[in-house]
Amino acid sequence: MKVGEIMTTKFLAVKHDANLKVVMKIMADKNIRSVFVKPKDAGDVPGVIAVRDIVFKVLAKGMNPAQVKASDIVSKPLVCVDKDMKLEYAAMLMDKFNIARVWVKEGKDIIGVVSLLDLVRAALK
Repeated sequence: MKVGEIMTTKFLAVKHDANLKVVMKIMADKNIRSVFVKPKDAGDVPGVIAVRDIVFKVLAKGMNPAQVKASDIVSKPLVCVDKDMKLEYAAMLMDKFNIARVWVKEGKDIIGVVSLLDLVRAALK
């Protein structure tokens, strides 16, 4: 099976200068575990903020999320796979980089995301 067959195509994308408290509220309300962070300009690369980034980089340090921008805690670069890659390759990358998701590309565009839970669901089919 290929990642393009199981990927989630709807994901939340925020600007690099988004207020983290606003991002957290959206994530909590929609039960989302990560957000895609758009690059600030043509020389930048996209990134991701996961719930663990918020907890470890902000909350555990006693920082005020209202005073933090997405760009302050974004993880870059994204670990990406082509939509035609096998699921085993995505799982191997997740293991190698100790991450919970890989982003799916078609050409230069991010078109989806595959999480650990997506891989578990696919294995049950």
